[in-house]
Amino acid sequence: MTTPAPDQLRICVVGDELAAGVGDPKGLGWLGRVSARTRSPLLTMIFPLAVPGETTTALSARWEGEFNRRAFNDPRIDHRIVVALGRADVAAGLTVARSRLNLANILDVADDRRIPAFVVGPPPGADHERDRIGELSTAFADVANRRRVPYVDTFTPLVNHEQWLADLAAGGTTYPGQAGYGLMAWLVLHTGWARWLGLPDDDV
Repeated sequence: MTTPAPDQLRICVVGDELAAGVGDPKGLGWLGRVSARTRSPLLTMIFPLAVPGETTTALSARWEGEFNRRAFNDPRIDHRIVVALGRADVAAGLTVARSRLNLANILDVADDRRIPAFVVGPPPGADHERDRIGELSTAFADVANRRRVPYVDTFTPLVNHEQWLADLAAGGTTYPGQAGYGLMAWLVLHTGWARWLGLPDDDV
């Protein structure tokens, strides 16, 4: 019996409040902008599953349950996971080694279950956090690259970006606004998003 081709795409996006676009006056965040530019021939459902201030430890513990509630054993549905990493590990004092392990556990479980994964790294925040966030981004990139999972480095292109810094300053150095989320969306769209979805680049 021939397995039917998928006719539906479901993407669960797990992360902290940055995945929900907090601070964007338009309420779109980076995910809303990416969703608007994603033109898959499949019926596409994108679920932002955000928990404010969540560390990678908490994310590692909850993502699978969240995913399971939206996934069904149906070959007509292409299920995928986006791990949108925030900055909470810095405030919580987690070691880089622990943060690495948490992400590795998420990606390894996803791989065991044959769930395609895509990782968006943490963007720069307040000045006093930036060195540590940069370390985390480098570590997360290494974990993803070792597993051949697409990784979007939002830290390096934005840490000295004038528009990003102006957006943070306007928002109290915590959350970006409309311009900042637009920059994040551009980075996601131009770092393998279409290829991950099996779409030609000009479809996003």
